Amino acid sequence: MGFENSIIGQIGNTPLVEATHLINKKGVKLFLKLEGNNPGGSVKDRPAFNMINEALKRGDIKKGGTLVEATSGNTGIALAFISKLLGLNMILIMPENSTEERVKTMRAYGAEVILTPADIGIEGSRDLAFKLRDEKGYTLLNQFENDDNWKAHYKTTGPEIWEGTQGKITHFVSAMGTTGTVTGVSTYLKEKNKNIIIVGAQPDDNSRIPGIRKWSPEYVPKFFDKNRVDQVVEVTEDEAKAMTQRLAKEEGVFAGMSSGGSVFCALQIAAQINEGVIVAIICDRGDRYLSSTLFE
Repeated sequence: MGFENSIIGQIGNTPLVEATHLINKKGVKLFLKLEGNNPGGSVKDRPAFNMINEALKRGDIKKGGTLVEATSGNTGIALAFISKLLGLNMILIMPENSTEERVKTMRAYGAEVILTPADIGIEGSRDLAFKLRDEKGYTLLNQFENDDNWKAHYKTTGPEIWEGTQGKITHFVSAMGTTGTVTGVSTYLKEKNKNIIIVGAQPDDNSRIPGIRKWSPEYVPKFFDKNRVDQVVEVTEDEAKAMTQRLAKEEGVFAGMSSGGSVFCALQIAAQINEGVIVAIICDRGDRYLSSTLFE
């Protein structure tokens, strides 16, 4: 089945724009990859489509079947609209403190949403997804262990960044959640130029930043290889929030807090180098967070 003329065909090929106000350092350029321009509004459209499409091609799932997945938000939204277009039912499990916009968007696309207690976090949502798979026979895509997650970025995001910078990229910065983006892009870029520095943005121990995680050992995504990341930069909740607000006011880029965290870390890198081309992922759109305190 071809998707070129459908909304699925609009996934990817997102804009790469230069930040012209946040940084003014001769010899150093910062580019922002605007993943909120995907039809589902986030970078997660890429792996969501690849996980479902590859499973269908392998025969792991069939039209009319039911998928279940734990999500903190963006992957769930992407899975909700893509699964319906491909003839599948979708049950999404997420913490009850997720923003109202995310829950309503998933339901608007036709997914069933189950909310788990906030105090057990996304880990608790993941545990329930496994339980429903075992008890109900649903298909669990399991974005945290599914190689089709990171391979989506190897096939699309990485090549787009390489081509968009004409191969001049020196540093790539990404928030680390499921770590699919950083793993896939790193794998591709290192094949092109092993000297490109891959930077992962991670919250410090006292911060909670939607879309960025510091996993406890038993929940670290199975496909994550720490050797794919050259440097990890920590960011606080306040730093990520302030940078998200600056992105909107100074660059006209309306994004979520994980993007603020990514750009904060990118600017830390920029301060340490004399020349280079840095690309930071802007994970999603800010309208997903209007009911939170992010823009207050």
